[in-house]
Amino acid sequence: MKRLIISCSAFLIGLVSYGQLQVSVSSGYALGSATMKLGEKVNVSETENSYGSYGEGTNVQIRGTYFFNDSFGADLALGYLNGSDQTISEVNIPSTNVDAIARARAFGASASVVYRFTNNIYGRFGALLKVGGKTEAVVYRKSVFSEDEAAAFGVPEGSYSKTNYKEDFHGHFPIGFVGALGYKYELNSNFSIFAEAEYYGISLKRKDSELSEFNTDIVLPDGTVASSGFYSLDNLPDGVNKQTTYVDDLSNTNTDTSKVLSQKVPYSSFGINFGVTYTFKRADKNL
Repeated sequence: MKRLIISCSAFLIGLVSYGQLQVSVSSGYALGSATMKLGEKVNVSETENSYGSYGEGTNVQIRGTYFFNDSFGADLALGYLNGSDQTISEVNIPSTNVDAIARARAFGASASVVYRFTNNIYGRFGALLKVGGKTEAVVYRKSVFSEDEAAAFGVPEGSYSKTNYKEDFHGHFPIGFVGALGYKYELNSNFSIFAEAEYYGISLKRKDSELSEFNTDIVLPDGTVASSGFYSLDNLPDGVNKQTTYVDDLSNTNTDTSKVLSQKVPYSSFGINFGVTYTFKRADKNL
C-alpha cells in the first residue's frame, strides 16, 4: 500500500511538473441537429409542421485546458448561447393571425478530455451541462371579434384584439455530450488561433414557465386603439396563467390549468467555432 501511494504521488507530481496550461476564447455559429417538432404553421389550405432545435445560434465560450503531457489534457469550459428564432406557431386564417417564436438564452458548461493528434490537430469529447438561462417565447396574436363579441365590447364589427406577450421557459439541469475536432495554428510561443467543428448532443426537460410581459389592446377596424392595456400582466384573461408547472403525471380529473404534462425540447447542434488561445509557459521540469 505504501509503495502504491508513493507511486501514485510520483505520477501526479510528474503530470503537474510536465503540464501546460492554456486559456482560450472563441465564438461561432451552430445549426440545429437532431431537430424535433416545435410547432405548426397553419393557413386556409394546409397545416405544416415546424421543426428545429433551440441549440441553433451564436455562442461565446471561454475554456481552460491543462495538458498533462504532449498528447493528453483536460478541458473545462463555460459558454453562452444566443439562440436563433424558432417558429412555434404561425397562423394565417381570416379571423386569426399568430406569429410566435421561441429562442434560447442559455448558459452552459462542459468538462472534456483533449487529445492532440499532432501539434496542429486536436480532438476533445466529454460531458455537457446547461447551467442557467431560459427559452424565451415571443408571441403576437390578432383575433377578429365575432358579431356577439364586438357587441359585448361595444365596438363595431371588424374590430379585433391584439395581444403581445413573452413567456420564459425553464428546465431541469440536463447532461449531454460534446465533441469537437479542431485545427490550431501557432502565431508565437504564447498565442495561437484555431478553428473547430463542434457537436452538442443534449435535450432539456421542461420544469416551469412564467409570463414576463403581457398586453392586449382592443383595436377598431381602421386601426385606432379603442382600449389600450385591456389585459395586462396584473389583469390576465380567463384561462391564461402567469405561471405554469410541468409535471410527469397528471390526474384525469385535474382541473388546475397551471399544471401540464412535461416535454423534452431539443438543444442539439453542429457548428463551427473560431478563437484564440494563450499558452502559459510550461513548468520547468528541472525545478
